[in-house]
Amino acid sequence: MTVDTSIMVSITEANRNFSKVAKLVEEKGAALILKNNTPCFLITDIRKTEETSEAFDKDVLAISQKLMAQNKEAYEVLAK
Repeated sequence: MTVDTSIMVSITEANRNFSKVAKLVEEKGAALILKNNTPCFLITDIRKTEETSEAFDKDVLAISQKLMAQNKEAYEVLAK
């Protein structure tokens, strides 16, 4: 997983200035909160999360249909 360093915020800064974190999430789509210089929390824009989830569901459906077509004979045998 690659992480955009421009979205990283220390937990101290997040506690002091949450509006800055909220603005960062609005601009970049996410903010990564560091605790002891280690990634600890990921704050995301829920509106973008739902869009990503819908796209992911469509990808899974397309892959499932492709696998079912490729293995049609096996599924017919298993169905008996």
